[in-house]
Amino acid sequence: MEIKWIVLGLAVIMYALIVIFPGKKSFSALGAAALTIILGAVSPREALGEFINWTVLMIFVGSLVIADLFIYSRVPAVIADSIVDHSPNVGLAIVAILIMTGLISAFVENVATVLVMAPIALALCTKLKIDPSYFMVGLAVMANLQGTATLVGDPPSMIFADYAHYGFNDFFVFAGKPSIFFAIQIGMIAGAVFFYGFFVKSGRDKVAIEQEKVLTLVPTVLLICMIVGLAVASFIYGGISLLSGIIVMILGIVGLLWYKYIRRESNEKILALLKGLDWDTVFFLIGIFVVVGAVSSVGLLNDFAMFLSRIVGNNVFLGFFLIVGVSTLISGFVDNVPYIIVMLPVAAKMAEDLSLKPELYMFALLIGSCMGGNLTPFGASANVVSVGILRKQGLAMNFGRWLKIGLPFTLITTAVTSIFIWFVWR
Repeated sequence: MEIKWIVLGLAVIMYALIVIFPGKKSFSALGAAALTIILGAVSPREALGEFINWTVLMIFVGSLVIADLFIYSRVPAVIADSIVDHSPNVGLAIVAILIMTGLISAFVENVATVLVMAPIALALCTKLKIDPSYFMVGLAVMANLQGTATLVGDPPSMIFADYAHYGFNDFFVFAGKPSIFFAIQIGMIAGAVFFYGFFVKSGRDKVAIEQEKVLTLVPTVLLICMIVGLAVASFIYGGISLLSGIIVMILGIVGLLWYKYIRRESNEKILALLKGLDWDTVFFLIGIFVVVGAVSSVGLLNDFAMFLSRIVGNNVFLGFFLIVGVSTLISGFVDNVPYIIVMLPVAAKMAEDLSLKPELYMFALLIGSCMGGNLTPFGASANVVSVGILRKQGLAMNFGRWLKIGLPFTLITTAVTSIFIWFVWR
């Protein structure tokens, strides 16, 4: 049998296992990666030296450490308390907390953002004696939305940046045009209007809340240094580079050393912090990089691009609509990391065949694959965490209840960001 079809079969089986056993996704990806090497589709040297993107992994792990320390500092909680204190009514307070959740998530991993904001949301709902279920859904979907806005917001953004040779600054302005960050902010505004209409009935009175205290400002400084460092590296190299990964990793290590020797936290707490990092996604990414590298090297991605191009023909809008729509639907049920790795070269090839700027279709892919995760309670890790927090509170969040917010929020935000991308990058 031709090696191309063996690799395709492995990829299909891997995807099926990821869908059926999402809690074991790293084992599925690593197992498929090992088989591609054993069967000779990929050499160990190719896997380690070409396909696995160590820069993305360094940025991901380093930013996770900084995010955990940022949460430890209590700075996000203090900012949230201040927002509530200065909001004229409950509805605006809830929307302001959701907006803040999104803005933090643009620079801090989505799950970490939800974990730090959840206690604030639950405490506010307890004071108001209201059901926190939809507030928790709001935290997750806003975090997922803004995770798309910057290079460090979410793994798909890091993967996109590496493929498109985008640096940190390019997410804001690229080729003299407003980039993906501003498209997401328009989506955020539309989402905030939706949430205000949804939560305005929660009350129009001002609410008092006990103020948290800042524990330390050092993690905030580390976070700012990470952002500045990535911006400088982006300016120097014109894209994501090894320097970017080294900067973030060094800052993460500095944070751990500070945590140990300045804060004098115990070895048990340091181990707990390290064990609590999202290692499952790290190993998942390693496996996916190898499998998708194999898929590309045997020519399957070019075959798929040609198939889609035949469907689209010369209809640019049909191609754009299909990429956004299909990506949104698929990402509601399938992990968006392997999907976007597979589809980025396909979208770029389709744009090239139609003599388009590659950003038009690649941004469409990024929007659809990231926002589609908001559709379902299992479409993104932040969603799963929110549902788990509610379960601990004795509250059930089923598929139907999630859709009450997830569906309109996804349709609204995807529509407005897509319109922005179409008119700016067409």
